[in-house]
Amino acid sequence: MGVLEQVKGKRVGVLAGGQSGEREVSFRSGGGVLNVLQAAAIDAVMVDPEPNLAGQLLDAGVDVVFNALHGGAGENGTIQGVLEMLGIPYSGCGVLASALTMDKPLTQAVLRDKGLPVPDHVPISPATSTAELEAAIERLGMPVVAKPACEGSSLGVTICKSEQEALEVAGELISQYGRSLFEKFTDGTEITVGVLGWHERTRSLPVLELVPHREFYDYEAKYTKGMTDLICPARISEHHAVQAQQVALKAHQVTGCHGISRCDMHLDSNGQIWIHDINSMPGLTETSDVPHEAEALGMSYQELVLEILASAFHR
Repeated sequence: MGVLEQVKGKRVGVLAGGQSGEREVSFRSGGGVLNVLQAAAIDAVMVDPEPNLAGQLLDAGVDVVFNALHGGAGENGTIQGVLEMLGIPYSGCGVLASALTMDKPLTQAVLRDKGLPVPDHVPISPATSTAELEAAIERLGMPVVAKPACEGSSLGVTICKSEQEALEVAGELISQYGRSLFEKFTDGTEITVGVLGWHERTRSLPVLELVPHREFYDYEAKYTKGMTDLICPARISEHHAVQAQQVALKAHQVTGCHGISRCDMHLDSNGQIWIHDINSMPGLTETSDVPHEAEALGMSYQELVLEILASAFHR
């Protein structure tokens, strides 16, 4: 049975907005999704989650949820838990995968345990002393990447060029975000691979190469049209492209993702792939990575949205 038959007579609630730092991006993703669903004659409404989300969904008569939330409660398992309690089917990753992949140090620990390549990193927190920060910087070398432990869209990420800058940025990160980390800087080609499907349908999309017009693929470069060249297929060897797709698929599977994810990586000058992040709800805006990868495969934006929606019925 196709997804159009599965949602016949049902109301789809597109969750968008939320209270994270990615609120505006989420509205853009959700708006694109809503347009597709309504154009397909699906009864769909947008819901901006508030503390009384359960009441919102029940009042709106929502039977199925398309999760277009990025960051915060929409991507850390919290809202997925509410939906589980309400018995409402929802697209994308479940509680555990969402919670795990939002936490970068824990994700890296799981990936490393499963033999997947992650750069060396050191977790930092309000309990980390200056001496421990200095030791971490010395171990990882310069430049060093400082980032929050549980944020998406490159929010709060800084490539620090000196020990003094790293110490100052660490203090700011800890003050604003709490748990954070230093990560060994990886130079080379920035690539990302989306994964779609469920069970035996799970497969990697083509490798996308990212060439930002800024120092790195930060928030502005991600979501400002023209700020990043998106090249798909990536200008890398077939061997490395296949390897990147295999790495992304395994990362999706070992972290328990479902329906959709995106694995962000670097291919360094030695031909080694390094995983930086796994996104359990990648952006679906006009500048987002996964829609570009799907398009390179000959998959329309409408087909992409409907496949992600279908994941709600195959958990």
